[in-house]
Amino acid sequence: MQPLAELLRPKNLSEVIGQRHLVAPDAPLNRLVEAGKLPSMIFWGPPGVGKTTLANILINSFDCHAIKLSAVFSGVKDIKEALEQAEINAAGLFDKPTVLFVDEIHRFNKAQQDAFLHHLEEGKIILIGATTENPSFEINNALLSRLQVYVLESLSRDDLLALLATSMAKFPQLTMNSEAKELLVDLSDGDARRLLNLVDCTQEFATL
Repeated sequence: MQPLAELLRPKNLSEVIGQRHLVAPDAPLNRLVEAGKLPSMIFWGPPGVGKTTLANILINSFDCHAIKLSAVFSGVKDIKEALEQAEINAAGLFDKPTVLFVDEIHRFNKAQQDAFLHHLEEGKIILIGATTENPSFEINNALLSRLQVYVLESLSRDDLLALLATSMAKFPQLTMNSEAKELLVDLSDGDARRLLNLVDCTQEFATL
């Protein structure tokens, strides 16, 4: 069965639960989409609050080439290949920007982060990073100065309860009393991904 996190992945900003300071109709990310201009940026926040989700929604909202890396699994070779592809895209016949998304960007060392600078300055990439660590300490100053920083917050209880209600609608056979729902929310600790994993496990247990 497809995991809930995939089933419930928002397709646009209006479907995002939480982060209203960024995704409300008059908030910064919606204004970027309306303006049709995507700047380089970094999403900073705790795990499971929507950093990668927001990056994917923005990428899909623009006509662009998309390249995605995870700093956990990528190294110098992957960075080089991504930047070479950006060079090819920039020299192509179609005037489409290349958006390079780097998850856990703080895991790249100084030299790896510096590799993005030239292409960023030349306008060959739009860089979107995601990090759980304070960018002021973990991202090179030269790179950070070229990125807009958006701070994401842990999901509130109301956000998590709304997400839980949406999740349970996918499993009509799964019922919970209010105490069970509150327990799942407490265990989630503001993390949407953790909540969805807990619901997945609860649903699987209920079908045994």
